[in-house]
Amino acid sequence: MSLSRISPLVSALCLSATASLADGHLTPVVFGTNWLAQAEHGGFYQSVADGTYAECGLEVEIISGGPQVNNRALMLAGRIDFHMGGDMLQAFNAVKEGIPVVSVAAIFQKHPQVILAHPGEAESWEDLKDLTLLIGDNGFTSYYQWMIAEHGFTVEQREPYTFNPAPFIADKQKGMQGYLSSEPYAVQKEAGFEPNVFLIADAGYSSYATTIETMADTIESDPDKVTCFVDGSLTGWYNYLYGDSSAADALIMAANPDMTQDKIDFAKKMMLEQGIVDSGAALETGIGSMTDEVIGDFYNKMVDAGVLEEGLDWQAAYTLDFTNKSAGKDIKP
Repeated sequence: MSLSRISPLVSALCLSATASLADGHLTPVVFGTNWLAQAEHGGFYQSVADGTYAECGLEVEIISGGPQVNNRALMLAGRIDFHMGGDMLQAFNAVKEGIPVVSVAAIFQKHPQVILAHPGEAESWEDLKDLTLLIGDNGFTSYYQWMIAEHGFTVEQREPYTFNPAPFIADKQKGMQGYLSSEPYAVQKEAGFEPNVFLIADAGYSSYATTIETMADTIESDPDKVTCFVDGSLTGWYNYLYGDSSAADALIMAANPDMTQDKIDFAKKMMLEQGIVDSGAALETGIGSMTDEVIGDFYNKMVDAGVLEEGLDWQAAYTLDFTNKSAGKDIKP
């Protein structure tokens, strides 16, 4: 039997949507990602490609994000149903601003942010303190503040990152921010060496990433649709990681002409090797899992680092009602 199949949990948990499917009607759903199509979005494309969403009665359209696209704003305006969030900082800031966005699942159990270094120049996380680090403005105001507070990095050793790896490649005394599935491969291709890669999650940066967000009104008015989309997405991630992902890869490359199969293969390999998607609580309660303990721990770290103010109603940023149910977990070999 092929590993790429539909989990019976999807049908069991989406009775009303399945009934609509029996009537020949699919409920239209629009999902906006937060960047251009890539392997990091693979499970969502998988569920479009293999009919998992349709099995639950949903006709899902995926709209790519990008440099000039703000799909989250489109969700706030009611033009899309679900959005791919970044990490929990976005969710906390929504609460702070009084925006009723709710995270309903977390695809990445580990944040994929990394720091790269030249081999021989930094062989441990602590060694990075001896380097000049190229960190972008967004990173400087978020995870780098945690690196300062928690690990003793300094403002002085940071230089702005312009998303150009050339300064890093040219100077062995520089480290560089990146994403696990992207910059390490780009450096290998461009410079011909394999950089040392340090995952900030392994140093204690405990945020989930690549969340599924929706509006509080959607949860209240159509919980069946939320259930079906979440379960269908999580099933898609099991199929993408452990089954035949070729159809999903084709959709990704069609949506993003700059994406190639070798980049997809590298990203998928990194996600599997580093447990980005399937690790921690996900090993027990399934891909997409979230816990109060992990989210609370991350909130406290951000308060200690001065990134967030104390007293925020951080538990309003998410709900556990739609995840932690092992949706699709029976697919895993």
